[in-house]
Amino acid sequence: MSITLTDQHKATLRTAAYGAVSLIAAADAAGKPHKAATEGSIALASATGQIGHVLAAKTKDIDLGGKSVAQLADQVLPALAASMSLLRQQDPAEADNFYRTVRVAVEAATRAHQGEPGPTVADMARKITEALDAS
Repeated sequence: MSITLTDQHKATLRTAAYGAVSLIAAADAAGKPHKAATEGSIALASATGQIGHVLAAKTKDIDLGGKSVAQLADQVLPALAASMSLLRQQDPAEADNFYRTVRVAVEAATRAHQGEPGPTVADMARKITEALDAS
């Protein structure tokens, strides 16, 4: 099944996915945030299906600004829930693809350093998963 996505839908999907990686990197500020961002972004760039095409597009429609992690989360967590809701309505298989893609990216970002992620990173990963499951 093919899905119909407006430019705004695509921007929301990209904001949600890349924003999730940014949240993990921000939560890992005392660790290796650049490595977390790199690993998570590589995972997103490896996405397949229509979601892979959306995430691979070279655009400037992702705005992950803000002066704090809280402001970033205020943008990203609702975008994750909105993305899942939209995709579930249009194509449950692509919704599952998006879910798995974001979860793999979050996992890749959290493994940027050796050992278990710290409590801050683990809590942020939990919040991201909750947002994905919220719809």
